[in-house]
Amino acid sequence: MKILFLLQLVSTFYMVGLIWFVQIVHYPLFALVGQPEFTRYQQAHQLRTTFAVGPIMLTEAATTVAIVYWPPPGMGPAFTWSGVGLLFIVWISTAVLQVPRHQVLASRFSTQHIRGLAISNWVRTIAWTSRGFLLLIYLFQVFPDK
Repeated sequence: MKILFLLQLVSTFYMVGLIWFVQIVHYPLFALVGQPEFTRYQQAHQLRTTFAVGPIMLTEAATTVAIVYWPPPGMGPAFTWSGVGLLFIVWISTAVLQVPRHQVLASRFSTQHIRGLAISNWVRTIAWTSRGFLLLIYLFQVFPDK
């Protein structure tokens, strides 16, 4: 079941890197796009983002659930269920906080929704970063420094 862990590690760290880029660079730049072009920009953004994150998020979710049933050696229930909980936070935040704001922004420019998107995205940023740390802790337990 090491392959599940490796797939989870890669997919999680892909998302950790991406979410920090989105948080620090991408969302703050939304306000600079300008009103006449913004809805077209946002619609294209949503479509392209789906292709960039969809397969990776699904891989991460599938491996997270699979590891509950087939954990790699030495990964106890505290690790597996903590990972599930953090990923649950990410998915709920995406569905409840980010997607509705993106849908509004696809139809009209709104500085309030852009600001709300950037602020609420901290939930995902912290949860994904925490998942990354959790996986690193396990990795360092499996491959201790000798």
